[in-house]
Amino acid sequence: MKVATYNVENLFDLKKSGYEYKEYIPYTKAKWNKQNYKKKLNNIAKVIKDIDADIIALEEIESLEALKDLRFTLKQKGLYYKYYKIANAKTTTVKVALLSKYPFSSREISVDYSYKFRNILEAKFKIYNKEIYLFVNHWKSKSGAESMRIKSAKALVKRIKQIGYDKNIIIVGDFNSHYEEYKTFKRKRKLNNTNGKTGINHILQTIDGSSKQKLYNLWYDIPTSERFSYIYRGKKEALDNIIVSKAMLKHYKHHSIHSFKPHYLFFKHKYIYRWQMSRKRPRVHKGKGYSDHLAVVAEFKF
Repeated sequence: MKVATYNVENLFDLKKSGYEYKEYIPYTKAKWNKQNYKKKLNNIAKVIKDIDADIIALEEIESLEALKDLRFTLKQKGLYYKYYKIANAKTTTVKVALLSKYPFSSREISVDYSYKFRNILEAKFKIYNKEIYLFVNHWKSKSGAESMRIKSAKALVKRIKQIGYDKNIIIVGDFNSHYEEYKTFKRKRKLNNTNGKTGINHILQTIDGSSKQKLYNLWYDIPTSERFSYIYRGKKEALDNIIVSKAMLKHYKHHSIHSFKPHYLFFKHKYIYRWQMSRKRPRVHKGKGYSDHLAVVAEFKF
């Protein structure tokens, strides 16, 4: 069973809702129009088709319509996800979503009433007679201090405690946190408003990569040089993570976690070929590129 998580970088539909980022308001000088929307759908669908995961979590989807359009584009390319869901109980600019070949039930976990916090999507599967809980996350970006990411982590842990750590649990998404965030963010004083504590390491308790702990970050299973999903100013970071419970770790196919990095997702061999926009203001869509993140993939066996 192949599981993936992919921040697709702002997949907006062509309907004006009033919550869009300025450059994604449809049919303006920014050229977010039918032509560029179709190009974005096709490019993201190509990546997802090449990954061919059984379950793929998505971040930065604007709406159910955008998710359905992506699903339809994938179907045209020969990859059919019968089951899908977006966390749209709350109006945020972008949301998390899920595409799956397996049926699932779902609910949303509210982090905070503020629009600054995106809901977490919880999905429950029954696969090969095993109950599996999967949580799709998109925590606050680094424009906010660590206390905001801790809030998301606490909401997630509260729900996991209700289910029980002994269950088969997979936690995926864009955490906007390196797998060893507690080491990297100490130098960023404006983010550290929590006395060095982090959501991903201290609240989820993944601080030392020990498989003895209740939750284990799969990045620790492969060489350090391979642990990345994002490149910021030439520096590799692992903002996207796949974290599992002890029970789920027993089903994990060792050394299978990786960032999906075919040559076409790179520009000049060292930059991720993100969705392209003009640097000058107002920003204009160029109709080429993919996402600023790489997808992260892991396999499980039963």
